[in-house]
Amino acid sequence: MANIRILYVASEINPFLRTTEVAEFVRRLPQAMQERGMEIRILVPRFGLINERKNRLHEVVRLSGINIAVGDEEKPLVIKVASIPNAKLQVYFIDNEDYFYRKSVFFDKEDNFFEDNDERAIFFCKGVLETVKKLGWSPDIIHCNDWMTSLIPLYTKTTYKNDPIYKNAKTVFTMYNNKFSHKFGADLLEKVKMLDIDDEMLTPLKTADYEGFVKMGVEYADAVINGHEESTDSFKKLIADLSNEKVTETIEKDENFEESYYNLYNELVG
Repeated sequence: MANIRILYVASEINPFLRTTEVAEFVRRLPQAMQERGMEIRILVPRFGLINERKNRLHEVVRLSGINIAVGDEEKPLVIKVASIPNAKLQVYFIDNEDYFYRKSVFFDKEDNFFEDNDERAIFFCKGVLETVKKLGWSPDIIHCNDWMTSLIPLYTKTTYKNDPIYKNAKTVFTMYNNKFSHKFGADLLEKVKMLDIDDEMLTPLKTADYEGFVKMGVEYADAVINGHEESTDSFKKLIADLSNEKVTETIEKDENFEESYYNLYNELVG
């Protein structure tokens, strides 16, 4: 089953942006899977820290131009693309002037968490799914990394469940210990909602915080990985609280690292 199609979704990837271990993981694993014959697509946000000229990003006009609803507003989606140097991999960037032009990721210069990070995550998750539809490329596996991508498993099992592009897709959600203490506003659930999603489905998100987003990813993914080898006590407690049979042990980043994921993907598709 070497020709499995895998969509990797993350908040960052080396060499374009690296603020956490997510960036290195999403740089290494897709290439390893491509070398094993799998077909790969990678989508990340185009945070303002990413230098477009230096990294040779350019807009993909045929994919841009969709409007993405976030709450009562619709925001235009711009798609850019660049190649990873010394690798036969392209990265697609989800962009929007309101959400991603600021020169920082989730915190401002005074270390304040952006109030609209929830909207940025919602826009990103919806933007990913709409972009892949426009590509006309049907993934077998959607591998979501960290809290910002955690709504994708929900959306693929509800709003997009009958879409030919996603009807056979399995989702993997990798948890990371990138906790924040911010609590989002009371309108979070309304902003997250899409077609075929009711309040009960969003129960894990009612805390409107980091743990709520992670619990959403765990609830709806087909497989869940603990991606943090050296977990803090609070992260260990979160995993214990989830008490979900889908949460696996950490896949150690050793010499068998890629093989473990290769086997997991084949298992899910098989």
